[in-house]
Amino acid sequence: MGCRLCEVYCVTQHSKSKDIIKAYKGEESRPVSGIYFEEKGSVSFALQCRHCDDAPCLEACITGAMYRDGETGRVLHDKDKCVGCWMCIMSCPYGVIKPDFEQKKVASKCDLCIEAEFPACVEHCPNEAIILVDEEGERIY
Repeated sequence: MGCRLCEVYCVTQHSKSKDIIKAYKGEESRPVSGIYFEEKGSVSFALQCRHCDDAPCLEACITGAMYRDGETGRVLHDKDKCVGCWMCIMSCPYGVIKPDFEQKKVASKCDLCIEAEFPACVEHCPNEAIILVDEEGERIY
């Protein structure tokens, strides 16, 4: 369908206000979406960080800004440690780490909405095209 509601709700979830209108119209700097689209004609495919077991971005990061959360196993990014060298962007095999020029000229990626119970993209996808699964492939949401 390619409605891109996942992008809208990702940005909203990571905004200061958590309000869909304020996130797009009222806030000084809007967060970069952690989900991206590849499109060819009428076919679209949503892409986001896969939090790889063997994550090349972790090895490539020269400052330790990319790290694995010991509790959840998620690959996260500390924007305060990031120097914008883009090594993580170049090393990601899925091309889902993007530059965030609006906020601080740092890398930006999906964090699976760490502050929420479930990722906003999964929760708000009207067609259930984006799902959350555990390590065994069992559907969580």
